[in-house]
Amino acid sequence: MNMFFLIHRLPRTLLTFSPSANNLFSILSGRYISSSEILQNSEQVNTKAKERIGGLPSDLVNQKKLKKTSRTLSTLQNDSLPLATRISVSPNESRDFMTLSTDIIRDLTDHADKYNSKDASTWLKKVLEYNVLHGKKFRGLLTVLTYKNLVKDITTENLKLAQILGWCLELLQCFLVLSDDIMDNSTTRRGQTCWHRLDNVGLIAFNDSIMLENGIYVLLKKYFSHLECYLDLMHLFHEMTFITTCGQSLDMLNSNKSVSTFTMDTYKTIAANKTSHYTFYLPIAAAMHLAGLKDAEALRQTKMIAMEIGHFFQVQDDFLDCFGKPEITGKLGTDIQDNKCSWLAVVCMQRANDEQKAAMLECYGKTEPDKVAHVKELYKTLGLPNTYADYEQESYNMIKTHIQQTSRGVPQDTFLEVLNKIYQRSA
Repeated sequence: MNMFFLIHRLPRTLLTFSPSANNLFSILSGRYISSSEILQNSEQVNTKAKERIGGLPSDLVNQKKLKKTSRTLSTLQNDSLPLATRISVSPNESRDFMTLSTDIIRDLTDHADKYNSKDASTWLKKVLEYNVLHGKKFRGLLTVLTYKNLVKDITTENLKLAQILGWCLELLQCFLVLSDDIMDNSTTRRGQTCWHRLDNVGLIAFNDSIMLENGIYVLLKKYFSHLECYLDLMHLFHEMTFITTCGQSLDMLNSNKSVSTFTMDTYKTIAANKTSHYTFYLPIAAAMHLAGLKDAEALRQTKMIAMEIGHFFQVQDDFLDCFGKPEITGKLGTDIQDNKCSWLAVVCMQRANDEQKAAMLECYGKTEPDKVAHVKELYKTLGLPNTYADYEQESYNMIKTHIQQTSRGVPQDTFLEVLNKIYQRSA
């Protein structure tokens, strides 16, 4: 199924609450515009929609609430394959990418052996095989896909470089999720027990995550140091890692605060820093650097779109954490128990009456099953599943318009394909 078919099969309703194209996206302004800011700009067109809940006009939210619709959640209807398995790469390409993992593991363990660290290199092999090989490979495959969309005449050697660069993304992802699982004390990841919870691992997993992160630079030096893009890639990985850890810090610090202090502005900052940069901007920007594209405006617009998609993706993640199916997502959601500043919690507090806010203060951030269930029931009572479904559809249309208005040099095909793949995702 090609991406154009996917585009045409999707719902086309939507610009009712959107401003004109010129007001929708000020591409030439040099300023990143978030989804909620775009919707806020529509107030100039529709002065009645002065208040917003979860990024949607309150009038629309109230209409949906009064109708008490029984529409099944779009996300939960779509029990499709995980995102990475639906990225448009052929089975042979996916197999070739996975086959290269043997070389990646050998490169890293051989490097560790240079320092008389045989035991450490043997342990590193176990870390890589348990954690890196079982991921969805979304970021790695996205890097390869972007490179192929940007370069017309691809040699076998350059395609291998794109794949190795993709594996650098996978190492970064693994480093981050290992750290995240330790901090959140998670139990499962990717359908298996979290690495740090294995009997013979424990907190050594923290050091393992550091080894994985530094493995990125071992690979970059070995395969890219002779290329003009080497320094740009080094700077890019360092900067994206730092931004992501800032987002992780914000996420953890806010989880120690009362749910009554959560705001949409705080949520947007966490989502941008923790998710958008390394999940969407880094794979695409890395591929652009490898392809020799250095146009500053194209990179700026690429980053702007990546931020939009990243915010959309994080809202989906928050929803799936609460309402997704563990057998599909591969993990048990713990945002409520962990007192996370999630999209659902923020919108709930925006919409709740005094009694419902008191219930949130009593139950949110607690581990007792009955209190977790009470929060989920409150989300349903306030109509958040329907609000999410509307938000998902509205965001899809706005981001698609944004992509179509970008200038030359921005990988539009890649962005459109990614957007269509994550729309109504279930994992």
